[in-house]
Amino acid sequence: MGNHRTARSGGGGGPMFGGFGFTVRLLASAITVAICFFFALSFFFTSHSHSPHLQTNFGFSTGSYGVGSTRRSVLALKSDPLKPRLDQIRKQADDHRSLVLAYASYARKLKLENSKLVRVFADLSRNYSDLINKPSYQALFETDSFSIDESVLRQFEKEVKERIKATRQMISEAKESFDNQLKIQKLKDTIFAVNEQLTKAKKQGAFSSLIAAKSIPKSLHCLAMRLMEERLAHPEKYTDEGKTIPPEFEDPKLYHYAIFSDNVLAASVVVNSATKNAKEPWKHVFHVVTDKMNLGAMQVMFKLKDYNGAHIEVKAVEDYKFLNSSYVPVLRQLESANLQKFYFENTLENATKDTTNMKFRNPKYLSILNHLRFYLPEMYPTLHRILFLDDDIVVQKDLTGLWKIDMDGKVNGAVETCFGSFHRYAQYMNFSHPLIKQKFNPKACAWAYGMNFFDLDAWRREKCTEEYHYWQNLNENRTLWKLGTLPPGLITFYSTTKPLDKSWHVLGLGYNPSISMDEIRNAAVVHFNGNMKPWLDIAMNQFKPLWTKYVDYDLEFVQACNFGV
Repeated sequence: MGNHRTARSGGGGGPMFGGFGFTVRLLASAITVAICFFFALSFFFTSHSHSPHLQTNFGFSTGSYGVGSTRRSVLALKSDPLKPRLDQIRKQADDHRSLVLAYASYARKLKLENSKLVRVFADLSRNYSDLINKPSYQALFETDSFSIDESVLRQFEKEVKERIKATRQMISEAKESFDNQLKIQKLKDTIFAVNEQLTKAKKQGAFSSLIAAKSIPKSLHCLAMRLMEERLAHPEKYTDEGKTIPPEFEDPKLYHYAIFSDNVLAASVVVNSATKNAKEPWKHVFHVVTDKMNLGAMQVMFKLKDYNGAHIEVKAVEDYKFLNSSYVPVLRQLESANLQKFYFENTLENATKDTTNMKFRNPKYLSILNHLRFYLPEMYPTLHRILFLDDDIVVQKDLTGLWKIDMDGKVNGAVETCFGSFHRYAQYMNFSHPLIKQKFNPKACAWAYGMNFFDLDAWRREKCTEEYHYWQNLNENRTLWKLGTLPPGLITFYSTTKPLDKSWHVLGLGYNPSISMDEIRNAAVVHFNGNMKPWLDIAMNQFKPLWTKYVDYDLEFVQACNFGV
């Protein structure tokens, strides 16, 4: 039996225990495979979390944030409830750091006076980076950490929020600053643009004013033509040919005036105003010199009335034979092609580029009439003294007091025009030139042409005409002074000019509207120097009546040309 039991247990139990053993072996194999898979998976995550391609420092760009989100293991993500909170804090810090960098970039682009703001924004950006790099917070971002210390996280969150608060406050202040600065910049840009337009308008206005000053009004042209027509129709009434020269023209005991003009009406106003205000007009002699073209009109104008008994000589510049290019430097220079180009190529485009010298481009400087003032002793050899008057002046008082002035051996009696640093020699001459710098004082006071009392005897003694020729020859290329007659006058009569009282001669009525009427009323002579001549439409209305009161509106030729309409 024993053998049978043994046999049964061996034979009958074989299949049962064989199936159980197979199951045990299968389970053991599964456990083994699971363990191997577990270790393999752990090794995979551990090795890849330390890979240089996945392990990155904490950053604040979208790419670094994405990489950082894959740095934890699957089990850590499931087991660490503070991880989403850390990610949220980090994202807030990232967003605000990007924001301050954007504001810093915007501040630089504005190019405003906000370098301090740029530095502050840059500092805020560095503060976020410095915060992450603190050793105490490094454990929060370790890839192999399976848990986050909540106290450390809270401290980290606190500091991030403090920086976020400071950032928002700074941005709020910066927005207001940017708005104001941007408005200021826009205002500056607008002002600059308006200034550019104003400068351009001034240049064009100056050029237009110059054109107007050069022009001859229709009424003035009409008067000259009608007077010339009268001269041609009745030559016997107006010619002086063959007649004896009146002795008054050469009598040095009388009061002599020199007027050089091609403007018929203006010259008549000078003579009319002087004779009406003279106490003894019959003792006054006016030497009027014009060009050949206007000679006939001048002759008729001064024959139409007796001018209160004053003596009037009318001659053409061509009558003075010594005035030729071989003797007069300026006549020789006026024949130069370069000088003619300088005068006549002043188109709007070129002239507005050279507004500083625009006033010197007036063709009047081409006329020998403008330079006759330097030849007075030769033109009137019998005279001792003579008063030179421009054709744009008005005489308001008797001028015989000038002949009683002691000239102290000086040649030229004139009113000085300097005040402060204005109207000094330095403004009229080129003191960078060694000759000018050596001979003249740049601070010397300038004086005015327009009413000049000349002692012709002293002139001859000082040889002023020769002095004028010397300097005029040197200035052929306009290197010593610009064109005009005042600079050579200042040079010729340097140290030989006697200052006159300012009440004798008030200037500026052709450009300065702020001259007081009291000063004008007290003046012996008022001068319409400037572009706004009283016979032009651009004349200043407050001063024009001072001139028009001496226009002979009762003359039929003046009435026929619609003056004053």
